[in-house]
Amino acid sequence: MESPNLIRRLADSGTALRKSEAKVASYVLEHANEVINMRIVDLAANSSVSEPTVIRFCRAIGFDGFQSFKLQLAQQLGMGSVFTQFAVDDNDTVEDLRNKVFDTTVGSLLTIRDELDPTVLELAINTISNARRVEFYGFGASGSVAADAQHKFFRLQLSSAAYTDPHIQHMSAISLGTEDVVVAISQSGQTRALLESVSLAREAGATVIGLAPQNTPLSEQCTIPIYVNIEEEQALAPVSSRIAHLVVIDVLATGVARHRKPLLKEHLKKLQKSQRALRKTGPG
Repeated sequence: MESPNLIRRLADSGTALRKSEAKVASYVLEHANEVINMRIVDLAANSSVSEPTVIRFCRAIGFDGFQSFKLQLAQQLGMGSVFTQFAVDDNDTVEDLRNKVFDTTVGSLLTIRDELDPTVLELAINTISNARRVEFYGFGASGSVAADAQHKFFRLQLSSAAYTDPHIQHMSAISLGTEDVVVAISQSGQTRALLESVSLAREAGATVIGLAPQNTPLSEQCTIPIYVNIEEEQALAPVSSRIAHLVVIDVLATGVARHRKPLLKEHLKKLQKSQRALRKTGPG
């Protein structure tokens, strides 16, 4: 699946472009805001290529010309839906750090939003809504997402559990049946123990929904893969994939809640009442 986000497509273009066209892509990635106001001759000069090369570049990434390319670039910049790489400089102030972390995270979320397939999300929502039991699997940061997901779906009166230990995952997976669903969550999509748990769940007849990058062992092994494509290789980079996974879980939970709304009305009223009773009231 080709990303609808133009900046993401340029960043991922790699060997798909000729060497001269790649020079244009590199310049656009570094100067996106300036490019939307350039003429073709300006971009060619700044990229150290010919004007025909700019035209070939535009066609190589799916546009019929320079103007249509600039139009989509301007639209994405205007919406803030721009995929950006996170980079910290030693001279950055705390204000710079604040802006970079927030901008990178928000940009990543908007990119993921545009890449999520509504048809796949609807299938996942319907599958969970009709499940006898839903189990969430994950390790590390993805384990905390699994725990959060279990809390959300438990409130929707779905039989649910979250497991972050591989041995318990394996034991639980082999006990599942055809009416059960596993939601496997992974930032890398390559965790061996999680892949083994998913394999056991599939063998037992369960449906497996995966939150993982595209073209990874986990996404390819799942019944319903939901692609969350974020690469985080820098130690100091914000963990946008964990946040993206949480938001995708919220989308699924909201969809399931809408399906189960007639059943939940009285239950949610009782839940709110019980929670109010637990909160501290008065001074102190």
